[in-house]
Amino acid sequence: MARRPGTPRLLRELNDRAALDLLVGHGPLTRAQIGERTGLSKVTASQLLSRLEERGLVEVVGEQAGGRGPNAALYAVVPSSAYVAGLEVGPDGVTAGVADITGGVAAQVTVDPNGADDPVKMVHSAVVKACRSAKVALSKLSAFVIGTPGVVDPRSGDVQFSFDLPSWHEGVLAALRTDLRRPVTIENDVNLAAIAERAYGAGRDADDFALMWFDRGMGLSVMLGGRLHRGRSGGAGEIGYLPVPGAPLPLGTARRPEDEGVTESTSWSKPALAGGYGSLVGADAVRALAHAHGIAEPTAVDCVRAAAADEERGGAFLDELANRISYGVTSVNIVLDPGLVVLSGSLGRAGGAPLATRIERIVGRISPTRPTVAVTEVEGNPVLRGALHAALEQARDDVFTAE
Repeated sequence: MARRPGTPRLLRELNDRAALDLLVGHGPLTRAQIGERTGLSKVTASQLLSRLEERGLVEVVGEQAGGRGPNAALYAVVPSSAYVAGLEVGPDGVTAGVADITGGVAAQVTVDPNGADDPVKMVHSAVVKACRSAKVALSKLSAFVIGTPGVVDPRSGDVQFSFDLPSWHEGVLAALRTDLRRPVTIENDVNLAAIAERAYGAGRDADDFALMWFDRGMGLSVMLGGRLHRGRSGGAGEIGYLPVPGAPLPLGTARRPEDEGVTESTSWSKPALAGGYGSLVGADAVRALAHAHGIAEPTAVDCVRAAAADEERGGAFLDELANRISYGVTSVNIVLDPGLVVLSGSLGRAGGAPLATRIERIVGRISPTRPTVAVTEVEGNPVLRGALHAALEQARDDVFTAE
């Protein structure tokens, strides 16, 4: 909201927004409860509820019995007053979700890209399918947030490059906004996972933390003072390029399958970065390490999960894996001292407490400070949940402050 003198109109807007945020987070509430929790008088609370009812933002949803006198009306935000869309876009498909303004998820669908290399068509198709499933018109969507792997320029909001999605490039954002005719934001997928972690997971009470993403590839997101640190060009967190002992040096120019410094992932049958931290903790490397220790499950995730479930059998593998992961965690801890490091992604989740405890012990031994290393507490798809949360924040700013 733009800064303006403390006029009655501005004060009304601030009071209305405070009441709406309160109802979203803690509703339904009575007029008296809203007044008590916001510090407003009964008269002021009644006036703002009347304004919000006229705008179609709140409604009476029931009654609360009192000691004496008539029952008090219970107010809640009207869920259908606005909707948003969040998407996770990856090389194997697009997952789209539609949520109402209260955060209730109306639909979630996954669309196979079927070899499509047009980002606009791919996103449009997924959004249409999600809207149909939710029985919500596309025109009712107030905001879109899309999570993709790669570097997103924090100044323009456009994709600079994506190792996994070569068709996503500069100009995609403008094309999506033209096609969808709505506000569209593109964000790095691991950054969205960190947003979800702060809203719903292990980072709820932490203004500073780092999220390490271990999945098909790896990534890093840093939250400082409750805000994402993206870096000047959006490249903060591309930790797969980190030079580490025991691995060839990565090439920062490795961006496409035909580039030098790119290899083929046997786990995923897709191009992967050769060298650097990624070559030690990527899915291929983790599976090979597990097989060398006699953990012979078919995928890296299965291997890590099996080892964590039976430490007598898989302890030696977890020890060595934790040692590898600690290279990246220690680097982050020494430079930023975040206090909390969250392990996320399918590999990070599979390791659970047995892996997290080992990493914390190793990092504490070789760092001047010892961070807490925790496993993600976000349920479901963390990238999608982060995208929907970010979209809701945008939509509420627009809807709740509109005249």
